Amino acid sequence: MEPQISISSLVQSYENAEKVVESINVFFPDWNTPQVPKNGTFPSKNKTIIISGESKSLEHLLKQIRIQRILDTALDIMCMNLESDSTVFDISRQAAMSGKVSFALDKNILGGKITVSITGEDLGLWLEQKTWHEGRNEIPRFHGDEYSMRYDGEPTEWFDKRGRPTLNPEED
Repeated sequence: MEPQISISSLVQSYENAEKVVESINVFFPDWNTPQVPKNGTFPSKNKTIIISGESKSLEHLLKQIRIQRILDTALDIMCMNLESDSTVFDISRQAAMSGKVSFALDKNILGGKITVSITGEDLGLWLEQKTWHEGRNEIPRFHGDEYSMRYDGEPTEWFDKRGRPTLNPEED
């Protein structure tokens, strides 16, 4: 069963709201919102608003994650805020406009961010399955494991300072 997917983004008064919608539609083509402010002339009388809506699928986002070969990073980021059966993560709008996935860990990101909220039964397992790849046959990964990246985005080291693998040290 597909989870419920909510997408939102903050549109600043000086931003072109149609471009914000366009950036969201790159990975969520079925997403739309009735809240898009009209672009006016300078000086803009628009106010900063949050636009939001629903999407039925993560497939376009997951396809690009596969192409970019960042499945483990995606699992780590998408599960970083996993609580019970819901999670939230951000991606860069600027990167989305060029068809790339860039996860945003900072509050303020150049070009703005798209916030993705997902809710569904057994969501951690569902995300593991959606980001699965052949390499996990050799190095099994699951959400919240000891190989996950840190909350500040720093990677967990899989090798010591001398280049020796730290994975499965008891097998050596």
